[in-house]
Amino acid sequence: MSRRNLWAPSSKLEIFPPSAFATKPKKGMELVDLRSLGFIPTIAGGALPTTTGSVHGTHAAGDVVTQTSDGRDLNDIWAQFMDLLNAVNDTRSPLINFLTFPVQQAVESVAQLGAGVDFEEATEFGEPTGARISPAYFNMAYTFKWYDLAARYTWQYLADATEAMVNSVGNAAIEAYGRLRLYQVLKTVFNSTNLTATINQNPYTVYKFYNNDGTVPPAYKTNTFLGTHTHYRTSGAATINAGDLDEIIADFKSHGYGMENGYQQVLLAHSTQTAVIRTFKSTANGGTGTYDFIPAQGQPGQLISVTQQLVGATAPPATLNGLTVVGAYGPLLIVEEDWLPTAYIFGFATGGAQSLGNPVGIREHANPNLRGMRLVKGKQPDYPLVDSFWNTGFGTGVRQRGAGMVMQITTNGSYTIPTEYA
Repeated sequence: MSRRNLWAPSSKLEIFPPSAFATKPKKGMELVDLRSLGFIPTIAGGALPTTTGSVHGTHAAGDVVTQTSDGRDLNDIWAQFMDLLNAVNDTRSPLINFLTFPVQQAVESVAQLGAGVDFEEATEFGEPTGARISPAYFNMAYTFKWYDLAARYTWQYLADATEAMVNSVGNAAIEAYGRLRLYQVLKTVFNSTNLTATINQNPYTVYKFYNNDGTVPPAYKTNTFLGTHTHYRTSGAATINAGDLDEIIADFKSHGYGMENGYQQVLLAHSTQTAVIRTFKSTANGGTGTYDFIPAQGQPGQLISVTQQLVGATAPPATLNGLTVVGAYGPLLIVEEDWLPTAYIFGFATGGAQSLGNPVGIREHANPNLRGMRLVKGKQPDYPLVDSFWNTGFGTGVRQRGAGMVMQITTNGSYTIPTEYA
């Protein structure tokens, strides 16, 4: 704010042209709060004469736009945006719900599924060893970044804008927020390279699914693993086949991520892949797989032999808490999701919406007031839509290294990170 807006004679209020001021305040002058007198800096102000006789200034305070062209008060729209944000922050997309678990710590010790306890053969006088579960704990770290998006409106735009036009900016911000979170989660899934996060000036590894980094997965039952174990694989063929799904199912079972431990196995695939998966049949029915693909309820039917019928189960549900299920292949629920890269499939084990056993963690700020998406007033708060900011901060990292597997459909022998998630 310039000096001419700060000083006025103590006896009465006057507005001086710029030439009336020296480098220091004049004797007898005192500081005046022009906002309390109805003048709004940067938006309001009267016309001031200049040495050349011309007139200049900004839009007068009484004419500041306070409503849209169709009569909606701008502060009502601000309140509407806040209500919308509360609703958005209370829910997350179904896909993120089943993939992630919310965390607030920068680093946490997460138990991985492993060996349980065993009975001993009893003796006449001896006592058994006390049951003690010793799961393998990994220190899992998470990235964290702040993101923001500005929403700026001139008074001339607001003078002509309708409520729908102003709302469109807010709706676009909400869509961008959801897309950003989904992108960061999928980048954590498809990018096989471990990251390093600096937390309290110390480096920590942000792990991905098992990726041949030397980590030996904990044993489960009679299943043991090597440090070369990886959950980033290739199909070895240009077209997906039933054996690829059998491989994912078998690997999850070997780590303990199966129905017996309360997990639902889910396969996410692009529509180009689900079109092929719909044709899978078991060897008993002339195919090459362990199971038959069974269409979900509400999905288009399939022509099968009149001698065949569904044995041992009902048709899969049409949805999984908002996710569209196209069918099932054995214990795998098949979800069609075109956010996935075309030539990749992703299997994961979930304990349910925001379950502690879900594979990916979304880290949010330790301060509850800084979580989710926020709408922050700009420099001029009297009519906040003139200048406002959408703000969010979060990070991601894998929590359960054995609960997810990515397979690239390719003849290549080694996994290549998709370009969009490199």
